[in-house]
Amino acid sequence: MRLHDLKPAAGSTHRKKVVGRGIGGHGGKTAGRGTKGQKARRTIPAGFEGGQLPILARIPKLKGFTNPFRVSYTPVNLDALSALGLAEVDVAALVAAGLARRGDLVKVLGRGELHAPVALSVHAVSASARAAIEAAGGSVTILDKPFAVRPPAAGNQHQNR
Repeated sequence: MRLHDLKPAAGSTHRKKVVGRGIGGHGGKTAGRGTKGQKARRTIPAGFEGGQLPILARIPKLKGFTNPFRVSYTPVNLDALSALGLAEVDVAALVAAGLARRGDLVKVLGRGELHAPVALSVHAVSASARAAIEAAGGSVTILDKPFAVRPPAAGNQHQNR
Protein backbone atom coordinates (compact mmCIF):
# COMPACT_ATOMS: atom_id res chain seq x y z
CA MET A 1 0.00 0.00 0.00
CA ARG A 2 1.24 3.45 -0.88
CA LEU A 3 0.20 6.95 0.05
CA HIS A 4 -1.79 7.45 -3.13
CA ASP A 5 -3.75 4.26 -2.42
CA LEU A 6 -5.23 5.63 0.82
CA LYS A 7 -8.87 6.70 0.75
CA PRO A 8 -11.60 7.07 3.37
CA ALA A 9 -13.84 4.11 4.21
CA ALA A 10 -16.91 3.73 2.04
CA GLY A 11 -19.81 5.83 3.33
CA SER A 12 -17.72 7.82 5.80
CA THR A 13 -17.58 10.98 3.70
CA HIS A 14 -20.46 12.83 2.14
CA ARG A 15 -21.09 16.13 0.45
CA LYS A 16 -21.78 19.18 2.60
CA LYS A 17 -25.41 20.26 2.49
CA VAL A 18 -25.84 23.51 0.55
CA VAL A 19 -28.67 25.61 1.99
CA GLY A 20 -30.27 28.96 1.26
CA ARG A 21 -30.37 28.64 -2.54
CA GLY A 22 -34.08 29.02 -3.21
CA ILE A 23 -37.19 26.91 -2.80
CA GLY A 24 -36.20 24.30 -5.38
CA GLY A 25 -34.23 22.17 -2.93
CA HIS A 26 -34.70 21.18 0.69
CA GLY A 27 -32.68 24.04 2.18
CA GLY A 28 -34.68 27.01 1.00
CA LYS A 29 -36.40 29.89 2.77
CA THR A 30 -35.07 29.84 6.37
CA ALA A 31 -32.16 27.49 5.46
CA GLY A 32 -32.41 25.37 8.59
CA ARG A 33 -32.24 28.33 10.99
CA GLY A 34 -35.84 28.20 12.15
CA THR A 35 -38.11 31.22 12.23
CA LYS A 36 -37.00 34.66 13.40
CA GLY A 37 -34.95 35.24 16.56
CA GLN A 38 -31.35 36.12 17.16
CA LYS A 39 -29.97 32.84 15.82
CA ALA A 40 -31.81 33.30 12.53
CA ARG A 41 -29.91 36.50 11.85
CA ARG A 42 -26.26 37.50 11.62
CA THR A 43 -26.25 39.61 14.78
CA ILE A 44 -24.29 37.43 17.24
CA PRO A 45 -20.72 38.70 17.70
CA ALA A 46 -17.77 36.36 17.93
CA GLY A 47 -17.22 35.21 21.51
CA PHE A 48 -20.83 35.92 22.57
CA GLU A 49 -22.04 33.41 25.16
CA GLY A 50 -25.72 34.22 25.45
CA GLY A 51 -25.31 37.01 27.99
CA GLN A 52 -23.02 34.97 30.25
CA LEU A 53 -19.74 36.74 31.00
CA PRO A 54 -17.51 35.64 28.09
CA ILE A 55 -14.37 33.57 28.65
CA LEU A 56 -12.15 36.49 27.59
CA ALA A 57 -13.63 38.62 30.37
CA ARG A 58 -13.56 35.78 32.94
CA ILE A 59 -9.90 34.84 32.74
CA PRO A 60 -7.43 36.78 34.91
CA LYS A 61 -5.16 39.26 33.21
CA LEU A 62 -1.46 39.65 33.92
CA LYS A 63 -0.75 42.20 36.60
CA GLY A 64 2.29 44.33 37.27
CA PHE A 65 4.59 45.95 34.78
CA THR A 66 7.90 45.38 33.02
CA ASN A 67 10.72 47.71 33.98
CA PRO A 68 11.82 49.32 30.70
CA PHE A 69 15.18 50.36 32.22
CA ARG A 70 16.24 46.91 33.46
CA VAL A 71 19.94 46.19 32.96
CA SER A 72 20.30 42.56 31.90
CA TYR A 73 23.62 40.74 31.72
CA THR A 74 24.61 37.63 29.79
CA PRO A 75 25.98 35.19 32.40
CA VAL A 76 29.26 33.37 31.77
CA ASN A 77 30.59 30.93 34.37
CA LEU A 78 34.17 30.12 35.32
CA ASP A 79 33.96 26.59 33.89
CA ALA A 80 33.16 28.10 30.48
CA LEU A 81 36.18 30.42 30.81
CA SER A 82 38.48 27.53 31.68
CA ALA A 83 37.12 25.54 28.71
CA LEU A 84 38.18 28.41 26.41
CA GLY A 85 41.81 28.04 27.45
CA LEU A 86 42.69 31.69 26.73
CA ALA A 87 45.08 33.83 28.78
CA GLU A 88 43.22 37.06 27.96
CA VAL A 89 39.43 37.01 27.83
CA ASP A 90 37.36 40.02 26.78
CA VAL A 91 33.84 40.46 25.43
CA ALA A 92 35.00 40.02 21.81
CA ALA A 93 36.57 36.64 22.68
CA LEU A 94 33.35 35.52 24.38
CA VAL A 95 31.33 36.59 21.32
CA ALA A 96 33.72 34.70 19.04
CA ALA A 97 33.35 31.59 21.23
CA GLY A 98 29.54 31.85 21.13
CA LEU A 99 29.13 32.51 24.86
CA ALA A 100 27.67 36.00 24.34
CA ARG A 101 26.12 38.10 21.61
CA ARG A 102 27.58 41.26 20.15
CA GLY A 103 26.43 44.28 22.15
CA ASP A 104 25.50 42.29 25.28
CA LEU A 105 26.64 43.19 28.77
CA VAL A 106 28.60 40.23 30.19
CA LYS A 107 28.80 39.17 33.84
CA VAL A 108 31.11 36.40 35.01
CA LEU A 109 29.66 34.12 37.70
CA GLY A 110 31.48 31.75 40.05
CA ARG A 111 30.35 28.26 39.03
CA GLY A 112 33.27 25.94 38.28
CA GLU A 113 37.00 26.20 38.86
CA LEU A 114 39.82 28.07 37.20
CA HIS A 115 43.26 26.39 37.00
CA ALA A 116 45.21 28.90 34.88
CA PRO A 117 45.57 32.67 35.32
CA VAL A 118 43.21 34.72 33.16
CA ALA A 119 43.21 38.44 32.41
CA LEU A 120 39.49 39.20 32.30
CA SER A 121 37.78 42.30 30.85
CA VAL A 122 33.98 42.25 31.22
CA HIS A 123 31.14 44.51 32.42
CA ALA A 124 30.53 42.82 35.80
CA VAL A 125 31.92 40.04 37.99
CA SER A 126 30.40 38.31 41.00
CA ALA A 127 32.35 38.32 44.27
CA SER A 128 32.97 34.56 44.20
CA ALA A 129 34.19 34.70 40.58
CA ARG A 130 36.55 37.59 41.37
CA ALA A 131 38.00 35.67 44.34
CA ALA A 132 38.52 32.53 42.22
CA ILE A 133 40.18 34.47 39.35
CA GLU A 134 42.54 36.33 41.67
CA ALA A 135 43.34 33.11 43.59
CA ALA A 136 44.39 31.52 40.28
CA GLY A 137 46.72 34.47 39.62
CA GLY A 138 44.50 36.32 37.15
CA SER A 139 43.23 39.88 37.03
CA VAL A 140 39.81 41.48 36.57
CA THR A 141 39.06 44.69 34.65
CA ILE A 142 35.55 46.12 34.75
CA LEU A 143 34.50 47.77 31.49
CA ASP A 144 32.35 50.90 31.32
CA LYS A 145 28.73 50.34 30.40
CA PRO A 146 27.64 51.80 27.04
CA PHE A 147 25.15 54.15 28.75
CA ALA A 148 25.72 56.94 31.26
CA VAL A 149 22.96 56.68 33.89
CA ARG A 150 20.52 54.07 32.67
CA PRO A 151 19.90 52.13 29.45
CA PRO A 152 17.44 53.43 26.86
CA ALA A 153 13.85 52.39 27.48
CA ALA A 154 12.76 49.17 25.83
CA GLY A 155 9.47 49.18 23.92
CA ASN A 156 7.42 52.29 23.19
CA GLN A 157 4.95 54.63 24.85
CA HIS A 158 2.12 52.07 24.59
CA GLN A 159 3.94 49.40 26.58
CA ASN A 160 5.06 49.21 30.21
CA ARG A 161 2.19 51.21 31.65
